[in-house]
Formats: sequence, structure tokens, C-alpha cells
Amino acid sequence: MPEISLEGELDLDDALVLDRPDDAQLREAHEQGRPVVVRARTADEVKAVLSRPEVATALVSDPALRDVDLTELTYG
Repeated sequence: MPEISLEGELDLDDALVLDRPDDAQLREAHEQGRPVVVRARTADEVKAVLSRPEVATALVSDPALRDVDLTELTYG
């Protein structure tokens, strides 16, 4: 799974799709080996979502967010 995906581009049938991280749901899906996808609306949300080790992909609706420079956001 790509780190950042545009809404509608991936088959998410087996994935847990969340609008925001939820600790209990993340833990349960991770224990089951189920991929977790979390929606993100801003570059900061992309960074926050992908900082969670349980999250496989940040799902975005804005194509520009696929090109977010995570290294720059994280380390400046």
C-alpha cells in the first residue's frame, strides 16, 4: 500500500478506514493484521496520521497532498 493515497484509487475492502485515529480500533486492527487507512485533509494531518505505526496509508481527497514532503514537515 502506498504511504499516501488519493481517495478512490485503492481497493479498501479489507482495510479499516477511519476519519481520525482511534486508539482502540487501531490496536484491534493491528493485532488482527488488518490494514488501517486514515483520512487526512491537511499536510499536518497526513504527518500526524503517518506517525502512527498502525496506519498503513493516509487517504487524501486533495491530489496535492500526495506530494507532501514528510521529511521537510518532520525535520524542517
